[in-house]
Amino acid sequence: MKTKLKEVRVQDAIGLRLAHDLTQIIPGSFKGRLFKRGHAITEADIPSLLDIGKEHIYIMELDEAELHEDDAAIRMAKALADPSLLLTEPHEGKVSIKSPIVGLAHIAEEVVEAVNRLGEIALATVKTDAVVKEGSPLAATRAIPLVVSKEKVEQVERIAAAYREQHGKAPLQVRPFRKARAGLLTTGGEVYYGRIQDKFGPAVEEKLRSFGSEVAEQRFAPDDRQIIVKEIHYLMSQGYDMILVTGGMSVDPDDRTPGAIGAAGADIVSYGTPMLPGSMLLIGYIGEVPIMGLPGCVMHDPYTSFDVLLPKILAGDRIVREDIVGMGYGGLLGR
Repeated sequence: MKTKLKEVRVQDAIGLRLAHDLTQIIPGSFKGRLFKRGHAITEADIPSLLDIGKEHIYIMELDEAELHEDDAAIRMAKALADPSLLLTEPHEGKVSIKSPIVGLAHIAEEVVEAVNRLGEIALATVKTDAVVKEGSPLAATRAIPLVVSKEKVEQVERIAAAYREQHGKAPLQVRPFRKARAGLLTTGGEVYYGRIQDKFGPAVEEKLRSFGSEVAEQRFAPDDRQIIVKEIHYLMSQGYDMILVTGGMSVDPDDRTPGAIGAAGADIVSYGTPMLPGSMLLIGYIGEVPIMGLPGCVMHDPYTSFDVLLPKILAGDRIVREDIVGMGYGGLLGR
């Protein structure tokens, strides 16, 4: 048995129920659902139906092997999304998946590709490691035709189940940020001796605050390697969750910060990133505590290599060399 569609004049459809959502478009002011699937047509609805160009409606009878677009979209969304995520009501064969928190998106790219290879259905997502806000879209499932094969949706469910079994998590999820307390060390004689005003501190504080974290203490040091090492050890002794060192990150002979971070006992993951702006960033670890040397662009550029790595650290990732290597693709932001 296949889907049966019966075409009915709207004037003869009073009491019948719509087989799918009907959309109204008013150019420049409105686009949205006028009538929901399952709505029982009344005499008062007839002028509105005619206004959107509907002189006939469809009455549908589905085969057991078929799913309505809305049912297909909701089943796919439930299979793919972590239970903590928010699912919207199906609308025109689409379900949006939204984040309940501010966090870092985890998107299984291989699952997205496998689903979209099936045809007649669609899965659109943000990129993995994107920062998402509370209530912002993470993904959306969509059935392309009005009726979809049940087997196709079951394939999506099997793909999602296999990923969960292998990785112990859903293909789509949001990882929360921990609330970190950072120790900030600003180096440079020009700031230390009061010749110029520090602008690094406020910039770094604002970036951490946007993720629910804070700069717990800021200290200052001249361009003296031994003093910088001493100050890093002091900040480590305070038990801060991360150490951020600003200034002195270039190749000039007076810039001592990279060498001082190494001398303080840091295991350097990378000094330099394939990203502009932010190529002079240093990332390493003293034990389990991340330490970063921040280049000058962090003061004035809205998005740098620091903005790529900070959310990952706050989501609990330990940065490795491959994370740095991967930043080059799409990493040319400056003009």
